[in-house]
Amino acid sequence: MSIQFLKASTSDSLTLTGISKRAFDSDVLIGGPTSGGPLGYKSVPFYTKMARLGHLYKLTDERLIVGGAVLFLKNDVLNVGRIFVSPEHFRKGYGTFMMQEIEAAFFEAKEITLDTPIWNSRTNVFYSKLGYKEIKRDKEFVYYSKQSRSEYLKQ
Repeated sequence: MSIQFLKASTSDSLTLTGISKRAFDSDVLIGGPTSGGPLGYKSVPFYTKMARLGHLYKLTDERLIVGGAVLFLKNDVLNVGRIFVSPEHFRKGYGTFMMQEIEAAFFEAKEITLDTPIWNSRTNVFYSKLGYKEIKRDKEFVYYSKQSRSEYLKQ
């Protein structure tokens, strides 16, 4: 299997938008109040802009796009704005692989942050399993943080 985590180009935006829409809309099957997702989750212009700004990534398997991520690096902190995998590829290890690749690609970041809806038991368990620690929560979201491997190795 040839799985790669790569920077996406604007030409990948349409495909990634479709995958994002299907992935986030599928959350209704595991307790989501309605189908839907984060701002811009089904917007080609949003993903095109993210690609143009260098924030959009794709996960490919044998050159087929199976998932994506929107990542923001600011002041040594990497924020995982979102990751998503095509529903037909759920539970095949792609999400774990993508998070490991993100952590490796941004090795120099001191901290990695992300958030996920409180109701989404699937993602809350997933991030906890990967070593992310809950740092706070509000009425809608659980906020997670993980010290980067580079910071961990300094200790």
